[in-house]
Amino acid sequence: MQQQDNLIDAVLEESGLTLEQLAALCAVEPEWLTRHIEEGLLEPLPQHQNEWRFSSASLLRVRRIVVLERDFEAVPELAALVADMQEEIDTLRRRLRRAGLE
Repeated sequence: MQQQDNLIDAVLEESGLTLEQLAALCAVEPEWLTRHIEEGLLEPLPQHQNEWRFSSASLLRVRRIVVLERDFEAVPELAALVADMQEEIDTLRRRLRRAGLE
C-alpha cells in the first residue's frame, strides 16, 4: 500500500490537482479555496502559472483546515496555524522514524 501511495503522490506532484478537483475532494466550494489562497493560507504549486494547481500536501492541508473550521468553528487564520503545527509534527515524526528513534 505504501508503494501505491507513493505512486499517487508522484503523479499528483507532477500534474497537480485543479482548483475544482481540490474543492470536490474536500467538499468545499471553489470560492472557499480562492478566499483562503488570497488570504495567504493556502499556496498553489509554483510551476503552474496559467492556472492554480495543488499538491497532495495541499489536499491534506485543506482537509485539516476544513475540519478545524467546521468542527471547532475556528477562524481561517487559526485553522491554518493549527494545520501548520500538524504539518510540523508530521515532519518531525518522519525524521524520528528515519533515525530509528520512534
